[in-house]
Amino acid sequence: MIRAAIVGASGYTGGELLRLLLAHPQVEVTQITSETYAGQYAYFVHPNLRGHTELRFTRLADGSTGPSGRDCEALAPCDLLFLALPHGHAMERIEDLAALAERIVDLSADFRLREAADYARWYGREHPAPEWLTRFVYGLPELYRDQLVGARYASGTGCNAAVTLLALWPLYRRGLVREAVVEVKVGSSEGGHRPSPASHHPERAGVVRSYAPTGHRHLAELIQELNLDPQQPGLHFSVTSVGIVRGALATCHCLLHEELDEREAWRIYREDYGAEPFVRLVRAKRGIHRYPEPKILSGANYCDIGFVADPGQRRLVVIAAIDNLMKGAAGNAVQTMNVMYGWPETLGLEFPGLHPI
Repeated sequence: MIRAAIVGASGYTGGELLRLLLAHPQVEVTQITSETYAGQYAYFVHPNLRGHTELRFTRLADGSTGPSGRDCEALAPCDLLFLALPHGHAMERIEDLAALAERIVDLSADFRLREAADYARWYGREHPAPEWLTRFVYGLPELYRDQLVGARYASGTGCNAAVTLLALWPLYRRGLVREAVVEVKVGSSEGGHRPSPASHHPERAGVVRSYAPTGHRHLAELIQELNLDPQQPGLHFSVTSVGIVRGALATCHCLLHEELDEREAWRIYREDYGAEPFVRLVRAKRGIHRYPEPKILSGANYCDIGFVADPGQRRLVVIAAIDNLMKGAAGNAVQTMNVMYGWPETLGLEFPGLHPI
């Protein structure tokens, strides 16, 4: 059994990590940090965990007093650190954090990109620790399983990037796509735990809001992982907020070099994903669940993928769905941890989702 700590455990992703790790047979969660809620019980912020843990939030770096008046411990050494900090925080203190644990899984964007120059372009700032970028393995087991085995450092993935990558990878790796147009619809939890004018209930409820028609940061991951030309990627990527809490649905219009029927598409996707524990191929001709839907994946680590050919048009529409907090963040991080330690990949991630919900 390993000792793990979660840095930034009061956010939605941190809460999901804690929920999963508390039930993981190979992990003891020793500490959880929050600068805002230091001294408070975890279930004060994550009420679903009431009765499952008596852990209190501590501060990350000192022994000062939290808002509850209780003393807060500094973060102690452990075997594995999960970093669920806002973007830009882990990169500033990676040397100190790495000194506390043999292994790190960072869920932010701070170590997803391999080129330091990409951070200036996509995140508007220079990377303060560029020498660390090559030490992190991109944490998507379906693409990097071999590199993750025994790895010390793994990044997380952007949730929109993850669902799109899994949808497109079999086609792009075979050189079948000439150009693609991708629209991802996402729930409000993607915006994180901190409220903002855009997340205020009267502004967010029932919304269908295109907030990133172009230039979304997760496009940088798609360009990197699909080996596209950064200047002319031929991948047009948009993101739209919709009135759900959890979930991301990618609709990918793939314009192909040659005609591809559904039977051949099925063969390709089954060849790549047939043995994957968390990718399910959806192929139904009848019923209301003919295509992937985020709703039925709530709380599950699956990515469901389906596709429809447009006969005579050299177009394949690939549809993929995930729970953005699970396969798009916390669940994928636990899957990555399992691979790093050589444990069964599904350990602690067996929950199949709910229906109806």
